[in-house]
Formats: sequence, structure tokens, C-alpha cells
Amino acid sequence: MADLAEPPKDAGRPAPDRPLRSVLDPAAGTGALLRAVTGPAALYAQEADAGLAALTALRLALSADGAPSSPPSPGADGTHSSPPSLAVRTGDTLRADAFARLATDTVLCHPPFNDRNWGHDVLAYDPRWEYGFPARVESELAWVQHALARLRDGGTAVLLMPPAAASRRSGRRIRADLLRRGALRAVIALPAGAAPPYGIPLHLWVLRRPTPGVRPGPDLLLADTAGLAASAGEAGGKAAGGGRDRLDWPVVRAAVLDAWRDRADLPGVSRVVPVVELLDDDVDLAPARYLPRPTPGGDARGLGEVRERLAETLRLTTRLTPPPATPAVPAHRPRTTVGELARGGALSLHTGNAAPGGRGPVLTEHDVLTGADPAGTPFTDPAGTSLTGPEAPSAAPDDPVVLEPGDVVVPVLGGGTVVRVIGEREAGAALGRNLQLLRPDPAALDPWFLAGFLRGTANNRQASSYASTAARLDARRLHLPRMPLDEQRRYGERFRELAAFEEALRTTERLGGVLVQGMYDGLTDGTVTPA
Repeated sequence: MADLAEPPKDAGRPAPDRPLRSVLDPAAGTGALLRAVTGPAALYAQEADAGLAALTALRLALSADGAPSSPPSPGADGTHSSPPSLAVRTGDTLRADAFARLATDTVLCHPPFNDRNWGHDVLAYDPRWEYGFPARVESELAWVQHALARLRDGGTAVLLMPPAAASRRSGRRIRADLLRRGALRAVIALPAGAAPPYGIPLHLWVLRRPTPGVRPGPDLLLADTAGLAASAGEAGGKAAGGGRDRLDWPVVRAAVLDAWRDRADLPGVSRVVPVVELLDDDVDLAPARYLPRPTPGGDARGLGEVRERLAETLRLTTRLTPPPATPAVPAHRPRTTVGELARGGALSLHTGNAAPGGRGPVLTEHDVLTGADPAGTPFTDPAGTSLTGPEAPSAAPDDPVVLEPGDVVVPVLGGGTVVRVIGEREAGAALGRNLQLLRPDPAALDPWFLAGFLRGTANNRQASSYASTAARLDARRLHLPRMPLDEQRRYGERFRELAAFEEALRTTERLGGVLVQGMYDGLTDGTVTPA
């Protein structure tokens, strides 16, 4: 966000990496936004929660050059004293602004969303509402105007906003005035997972306080990076919707900065829209409305490539199709349970505890259910060697379990029959939450034999508990037939072939969906002819 505070090329001043002179965060939280700013002369922060304000003061003081040897302490008025370049205040920013006379170069803010108790009843005549008095449900627009009020002329504010703030009818008059006066310069849609709340694709609003005597900008930059993130995930073999750990942050960051600094039209990514086109009855500023996503598969040539890949996958699927099933009398074999095998040393059981976003990749429950690979770089030692087995970080009780080739992973929840055998691609990743890992002894158990019998529907049902709305699987109760290792491998080879067939079907479904939607889009927008 701090990078966006640099002026674009057409702002009449250079855009090198120049430190910001003063930066304010009126809803500082733990101070994360201010800590990301490089080299400002002065940092100002306000936070309603006294504990978070103290934490912000401490973190900013410790990260500043020449930080004091002792932590900053709060004064009687809630002020946290530290170096002269830092001022942190405690209080409700909208109701009790601690920096009422401040005019900063930059405001960075991630305001609270959907706050109906922001002060609508007591702030009706506040001078900050230059662009209109926000409705009770438009607390975010109150924060937008507060940020503009704390800028010097020509200063820049960057706020994280919910997507609804760009299109709610109750805020259309304020949005229209922000456009007419040139205060709103860009709305940039981020992919879901960019910032909390992680399930919502948030927007970045870039604003500039109008300078008296300077003609307001005639256009608004609209950018959408959600499609870029999805394309990057698909190119890497990841399933869509994998969450925050699936985002390709360098791609998203470069797209946002390039769109802002160049203010150029890039198909499907950014568009500079004249303000007059936006001033309709709705004043809807959602980038997706003006930036339709590119056709799946691209143009006609791209659709041809998708069709060739689909045809090749269909041929592979045909080759992998299992032969006709041979009827047989149900066999009555001696059976054992996973729990008994674990007690006998034939396998070991582990429970996943890793969460995405930490050190190294994580195999999540979503990955197991969709067949996606874990994202990230495997755990390595200081020499760069991938860690698995006894030397892996899983040696400590609280450390994640690191996957090895031949491990069998089973989801805990859902009551399905999904099982995954770990190969070389997944080795080195950590085992995520809601997953159980079975690590067989190769001298006693074939991993594909183990995985195949664990997928039996009746086996899963008898090993699951149904005390809540979601079935919970207890891997120790799963049954296995007792067989010699050679017989296990014969079954294991057939299970491996079925897994390859299943993966081919999954790829066929994905490519077929891309081709069908791409043909629909091409025929309707005229890029593909019906001939």
C-alpha cells in the first residue's frame, strides 16, 4: 500500500523510491501498515484499543532506526512517547480525532468494515464531510473522508475497502462527488486472501486531496488482479480457490503497481475510464463491471490449444479406462485394523497441525480433496537439502509433520472416500490441519494397497462417527485384509492405475469446462465464428 502512495507518471513530479515525509494510519491495529513504510520522517498512528495502541508503539519503535533501548510507555493521556518521528495515540478516530490539525503526505488505512456505530448520530455537522454526510451503513466512506481531511493538498491516501463500498446505492452521491472533484484516482480489486477478512476480494482505493486551482483529473483507473492470481495458480497446476497460500504475490504486486504508475489500458487487467462514463444513476465503481475477465483459453488460437490438450487427455483417459470387472464370490479374508498395525509397528500415525502462510509449503485439506499440489518451497536445511524423514522439522512435537514419498493422507472430516498417496512432487511439504497421515513400513505394507482399501465406502462408514453435522473419520478404526506383501503389491498396482484414471478424468473435466465456456464467450462476443 505504501508503494501506491508514490505519484504516477502523469502527476508532474518524479516517482523514484523517495521516502515519504509523513504517514498517518488512523486505524493502526498492530501497526503493520506503518511498519511496511520505508524511511518516512514522521509516523502517526491512532487506535481505539489501548492494548493494540501500546503494541503498535512498541513495534514501530523497535523497527525504527535508532530505536530506544527501553519500550515506549503510555502517558496519562494515552500518548505513547518514543522517538520524535513517532506518535501513537489511543482513542476513537472518528469521534475523538487525536490529530485534528495534522496535514500529512500520506494516509494508509485498513478501516473497520460494516460498523454502524461509527458516530452517525453525533457527527452530522463534522467539517470532515466535504463530499457528503455518510449514511449509517456507509462507515467506510466516513473513513475515506477522514483520510482526505488529514492530507496536505496533493497528498495521497490508500485505503483497503470492502467491495460493496464501490457499488452500494446509499453511497452513490459521495462517490459521485469524489469523482467530480478528482479526489478518487483509482479502485483496484485484489484477489481473495490478500488481507483480512481473507474470504472477501477487497478493493484498494487510492485518493488524492485536490489542490486549489488545479483542474481535477478527468478519469479513474480501474484495475482487477483477481484474474491474474487465478491464471498464475492454474499455470502452476493449482486449483482455483485454494486460499491465501495460493496467491502469487509478486504477480499481484507487479500488476497493481504497473497499473497505477502507468495508468494504461491492459485487457482484462486495467482500464482508465473517463469520469463522465461513471456518473450514472448508480455510480458503480466495481472494476469487474468495466473489466470483464478474459475468455477462458484466450482467443481462437488459444481455444485450439485447449482442444488439442483435451483430445490428448481423452486419449489418455481411454487408455487408462479399467477393463471390464470380473465377477467373483466375496472373499472372506482375515482382517486387521490400522490401530492394530500401528501398535505392531507396521505403520505410524500422525495428525496434521500446519497452517498455510508459514515456513515452507503446506498440503491442505483442500489440496487433498481437489488433487492440487502444495504451494511453496520444501523445508530445507542450511545447505539447501530438502528435509524428510528423521531430520525433518517434524522431529519436535510442535513442529509440522513433513511428508515423505509413500505416505498416505486421509481427510478427517466430510465422510468421503478420498485418500492420497504422497509422491516426489509433494515430498517436503508440511501436513495441514484436519488431515491424518499413515506412514507404512515398506517391508510390511504397500502404500497403494493401504490407500486403496482405505477408500472403500463401507470401510469409511464403519470408521466414521456421526455425532455432529459432519462425519469425522477415525483412521485407527479402518479395516485392512491380511495379505502377503506380493499380493498387496498386485492390488496396489491396480489401485495405482485407478488413481491415474481418476486424475485423467479430473483434467478432462477442467479442460472441457474451459473449452465450453471459451466457445460460448467467443461466439457471443464475435471473436469466434459459428462456421
